[in-house]
Amino acid sequence: MAACCEHTEHDPKAKSVAEALEVILAASQPISDQVMVSLEQGLGRVLATSVASPIDVPAWPNSAMDGYALRAGDGSGPRECIGSAFAGHPYEARVQEGQCVRIMTGAVLPQGADAVIPQELAYREGSMVRFHGDILPGANVRLPGEDLSQGNTALPEGTLLRPAHLAVLASLGISEIAVFRPLRVAFFSTGDELQPSGQPLGPGQIYDSNRPTLLAMLQRLGAETVDLGCIPDNPDQIRETLETARQAADMVITTGGVSVGEADHIAGLLEQMGSVHFWKMNMKPGRPLAFGHLGQASFFGLPGNPVSTMVTFYQFVRPAILKRMGSLGPWTSPVFRLPLATSVRKKPGRTDFQRGRLLPGENGWMVAPAGAQSSHILTGMAQADCFIVLPAESGALTAGSLVDVQILEGMV
Repeated sequence: MAACCEHTEHDPKAKSVAEALEVILAASQPISDQVMVSLEQGLGRVLATSVASPIDVPAWPNSAMDGYALRAGDGSGPRECIGSAFAGHPYEARVQEGQCVRIMTGAVLPQGADAVIPQELAYREGSMVRFHGDILPGANVRLPGEDLSQGNTALPEGTLLRPAHLAVLASLGISEIAVFRPLRVAFFSTGDELQPSGQPLGPGQIYDSNRPTLLAMLQRLGAETVDLGCIPDNPDQIRETLETARQAADMVITTGGVSVGEADHIAGLLEQMGSVHFWKMNMKPGRPLAFGHLGQASFFGLPGNPVSTMVTFYQFVRPAILKRMGSLGPWTSPVFRLPLATSVRKKPGRTDFQRGRLLPGENGWMVAPAGAQSSHILTGMAQADCFIVLPAESGALTAGSLVDVQILEGMV
């Protein structure tokens, strides 16, 4: 046992993932400002008020399939077909004893009828129709209010609107909805070595991938973005940019400058200008992470390595944004247990978010690491469709071991 723990990566002064997430969510208060938008503009927005159904859905009894509407109490004998009913064109007369009406899916059930027999179970000879099988009351009939009853809650406040939610609202005839305004997020990267895309690289320079990445991740969440550019490792310029950011936004995100190097200024400036809840994590990748406040704005200082930026965003910033947007939650992504297709390397001490690929196996889905796992290697992140979440106390694991998996689709 002693040999296992000699090479631990645990830092007793750093926050665990669970502790950090608890602090972040407790400090992330939802915005309250509301705006009215059309239904077509509602995708990805959060409902600011509950929506009650103004009508019964369906509004009338109608057929669940193509067939014949009839009275079940008349028994199993043949019926005379007296007309047809189509969606939007009801049959107006009443169905009497020994009669039936040809009916199409969605058409209003004629008066007097209480069942629909599928056309596959019917045999027609002229105006007479014979049926196979039992004829039961209510068969293949959709009842009024079966989906929603008038006055009942269709969607609660805090619903993050997806296509199915918009379909529900459209089915109620609703054309405008009250939603919370978008969260305003200001962001910038720091580093003398960073160069924007499209410019030639000088000695020791690299292209700034973090800002385009942050912009894309924020856009997927529907945030209103304020890109403040790439700032050199100059404390005065960083201070000035932080001041601009906190006046412009509900949340401020930086990348780089939160480690312990001589050019890492973010954590110190945050202590002077606002408040720091913590700035070090027991996780991999992403040990240097600052969280606090700049005035009323939430602040995240994410690490500069590009994979670390993305992992910490998905684990901490995304849940905070969803809560601050007014979403009911859950704010964190679901975790599934899957077997490893290959062995994985790990030292005890830090929660490890390895980038993974889902693989079909003989007995169901499995998971394996996606490429190299170093925090500067973006290609592995690009190949990944999930995170393999290995707990802090875990060491190396063999193929077949069950591990926690977070699916990236829906997050990224």
